[in-house]
Amino acid sequence: MLAGLRRRIAAELTATMHGGDLKLERYAGPPGDRGLFGTVPGDPVWRVHGHATGMLTGGFAALMLQSLHPLAMAGVDQHSDFRADPVGRLNGTVRFIATTTFGSSTAARDVIGLVRHIHTQVHGTAPDGRPYRADDPDLLTWVHTAEVHSFLAGHQAYAPRPLRLTPAECDAYYDKVAPMAEALGARNVPRTSLDVEHYLTRIRPQLRATPAALDSVLFLRRFGRTPRERLVVHLLMNASVGLLPGWARAELGIRRPALVRACWDRPLAAAVGRTFQWAIGPSPIQAAARGRLAGS
Repeated sequence: MLAGLRRRIAAELTATMHGGDLKLERYAGPPGDRGLFGTVPGDPVWRVHGHATGMLTGGFAALMLQSLHPLAMAGVDQHSDFRADPVGRLNGTVRFIATTTFGSSTAARDVIGLVRHIHTQVHGTAPDGRPYRADDPDLLTWVHTAEVHSFLAGHQAYAPRPLRLTPAECDAYYDKVAPMAEALGARNVPRTSLDVEHYLTRIRPQLRATPAALDSVLFLRRFGRTPRERLVVHLLMNASVGLLPGWARAELGIRRPALVRACWDRPLAAAVGRTFQWAIGPSPIQAAARGRLAGS
């Protein structure tokens, strides 16, 4: 009975996160290839991007934080099919992060090239009358910084305490992921925790919750194709609220007491993460990448 439940959960997770096919060939070869950005087991990027609960909660937090930039949100609202095909969009995001972190050099170049091509087609005029382009270097820096800040917050909240990053390792994380953003066209990418805090302080006057942003957060909170999926998303979304800066929660109109976030949301999300880990077991993607790096 437990074995059957485990297989069902694992299959659902693989379908939702990866589209049903892990495409391990992206990670398994060629032998000895260190990947485009040199990510190896044990380094901060591998640890953060390899921790499922931190990435899931951090991913939801990143979407909410990114939505506060009116131009970034206009691009998503006017061009993305996230409402019609949210799982497809999730698959694309997961594929990009997994491939640039754990994949071969060729696989990483391919996925970066694909995203850059998509960005050239995303442009228009925001509701406030300002033009935008998805390949705008400054906009790319915002999307990247909001994303990795949220991923790191998720890791630091949900990884076992001995495995959390030290302040020096947090700086190393930001420094190591910066070239991934630069490969997409970002510029002046923050490379330390202090740089990130200064960047968020500088950009705050440009951020606000537009109607599209509020609508996207409401859509995320209600997402789910089955009752079980809706429950899991609801729990993870609640937990992701605790990863947002206080000013971002206020801008989005989210009022969730600190006691509820600490004593209810976080333990439930941790339990969801442990269930996922039990179902999936050791990551096949990371195992394939380790084999490639070992030259086998």
